[in-house]
Amino acid sequence: MKNLKRILLLVLIALTIAVFYNYPKLNILAGYSAKNTASSVFLAGRSLAFTDANDNNFSPINITSDKINTEEKSATGSVYGLLKRKAIYREGLGAVLVTNDFDITKPQLTPKRSEPDNITPFPYGNADHKDTIFANIDYTKLNETIDTIFNDRNQTRSLVVVYKDKIIFEKYDTGFTKESKQLGWSMTKSITGTLFGILKCQGKINVQEDNLFSEWENDDRKNITIHNLLQMNSGLEWNEDYNSISDATKMLFLEKDMTKVQVNKPFVGKPNETWNYSSGTSNLLSGILRTKFDTHQEYLDFWYSGLIDKIGMNSMIVETDMSNHFVGSSYAWATARDWAKLGLLYLHNGEWNGEHLFDKDWVSYATTPTPTSDGWYGAQIWLNAGGRYPDAPKNMFSFNGYKGQNVFILPSQDLVVVRTGLTKNADVNTLLKGIINSIKN
Repeated sequence: MKNLKRILLLVLIALTIAVFYNYPKLNILAGYSAKNTASSVFLAGRSLAFTDANDNNFSPINITSDKINTEEKSATGSVYGLLKRKAIYREGLGAVLVTNDFDITKPQLTPKRSEPDNITPFPYGNADHKDTIFANIDYTKLNETIDTIFNDRNQTRSLVVVYKDKIIFEKYDTGFTKESKQLGWSMTKSITGTLFGILKCQGKINVQEDNLFSEWENDDRKNITIHNLLQMNSGLEWNEDYNSISDATKMLFLEKDMTKVQVNKPFVGKPNETWNYSSGTSNLLSGILRTKFDTHQEYLDFWYSGLIDKIGMNSMIVETDMSNHFVGSSYAWATARDWAKLGLLYLHNGEWNGEHLFDKDWVSYATTPTPTSDGWYGAQIWLNAGGRYPDAPKNMFSFNGYKGQNVFILPSQDLVVVRTGLTKNADVNTLLKGIINSIKN
């Protein structure tokens, strides 16, 4: 009996030590699971069973278990019952991970939204347009190309191909439709960057502005410009790794105010000489956007009135953190068709249905390669200048997100291609090559 007690005590001590050393990781795992579940169930309208079997079914997230409270509109993620995290859904703001001191009953400011236009055909409204048959498109080749991207390995959820403003192909995985909202992950960064282009066009912002934060005024960080931040080339320290406890995962799953995280980071390089992809930078930019408005309500409204609702992306919800700042790095949800509208806005050099939201110069600026990025990155936009997709044009650019969320803009072909899914394993280069080759000059 004494030996058994000793063994049990040793096991307990070992478990205690394991939990102690792994607590930060468990905290992030439970946080991811709770947040993703709350968004999937209450924002995207999927079931808990579907979410657990698909969106949360990958290692190590699949060691968590999830519960939902439909009355409270909350989700709880738990790791072996040792640690629990909670996320709540708020109408108009999406889901947010909360701490124990967060007052769920406290009213939150929400963005004012405009009514969707369900009469005007896509892209300027949400109604279906009449099918257009283009004589120069080989539809058999196009169909064969699309079929290669829909299989169990690729886990594609939606694919929309827009040519000359017309949807020439649209397909969805089982359980998904044109009404299904998809999480864009880092495609949200391109939303954030576009807002700066709109403010610049309105004469309300100068991307060469420096001395951005009081915390930087007494050291060389005061020389960092908005331009440097837009290009991910500030020289600030940041670790963007989703497979470990990193700056990115700690920010997304532990922080109350995500716009402040990178403010306190030191230099590890020099502005304009040290490209480093950083979600912290995009949320820093969201915080800078807040300073351009007198009230928080104006800040919340502008994302929709200035861009999202302006171009009819009415399905889109950009989620906020506990401080009610938009998570400009990661948390925009929208249908594939609405993601395509953002691509079309850039394809048309900032003009939308006769109105200029930004000018062609901004498109040129945003798609100019960032120094030291090897032609991969512009201003919150990914580029093909470095030949990442060898069979696509070098002037193609894209909005990209975690697990293979993509909006590709091909100016020379008058094309926008949207692909959403659960994995980056898809052979996107072959997909793009096939689509391009199916259209004859």
